[in-house]
Amino acid sequence: MSTETALETFDADWQEWHTAHERHRAHPHGFLAVTHLHWLGSEATPLEGAPGTWSVEADVVRVVLEPGESLQQDGKELNADAGAALEFGPIEERGGINLVSGDTVIELAKRGGEYIVRPRHPDNELLRGYQGTPAYSPDAAYAVRGTFVPFEVPRPTTVGAAVEGIQHVYEAPGEIRFKLAGQELALTAFNGHAPGSLSVLFTDQTSGKTTYAANRSLTVAPAVDGSVLLDFNRAVNLPCAYTDLATCPLPPAENRLPVAIEAGEKIPYERQDQK
Repeated sequence: MSTETALETFDADWQEWHTAHERHRAHPHGFLAVTHLHWLGSEATPLEGAPGTWSVEADVVRVVLEPGESLQQDGKELNADAGAALEFGPIEERGGINLVSGDTVIELAKRGGEYIVRPRHPDNELLRGYQGTPAYSPDAAYAVRGTFVPFEVPRPTTVGAAVEGIQHVYEAPGEIRFKLAGQELALTAFNGHAPGSLSVLFTDQTSGKTTYAANRSLTVAPAVDGSVLLDFNRAVNLPCAYTDLATCPLPPAENRLPVAIEAGEKIPYERQDQK
């Protein structure tokens, strides 16, 4: 394959990936559809955007519905005797369940040790007005080879969050070492969602200028020998780049890179408009 053909294929593969990622982001009940962020307490409280009154105690969430109100889970109607509570939990950290009320999906989740409720509605203004996310043109120079070096023992790593008052604790199995712009660099990696994958949160010298200031994320999959491809063209924004109703983690301090990575997603149009 000629160099020109290889670059054309690289560009086409990136465009296909980016289109699919944008389609996923604009799902009718994705994070752009979140209308409210509620933190649950022990006192039964009505929540805007969700039916019933909600409370949590001893890792159990209780919801009391009024007559005519409805909640479904996995397509099944949830029923309780008059005045009795529906109960959910315990939910593991960073886990969650989806409940449905009419056209609204109600996310019940646990973040930073606290329970949250986030209603998601397809008519949310942020979703309806979404203009897409700009990105740098794909550049093969930012697809670099690295090596995953496991720690002797996985390290619990505490990081801040996009909202004040909570922290996230992730297990870091190791770091990825690589070279970019003539510098030897390393990134602490967390376990990813998919088996065998790693998630890297980072900032760089474009952060707050052309890319979102707080963080970007890159998912990688090391080979058996530890070799890994870091394709920064596929660095993406987390939900906090779009909405203040997100609890996204911030990168660990060592993942603040001293180089400018002019690849991947840029500041969303919505945030640009707010400047």
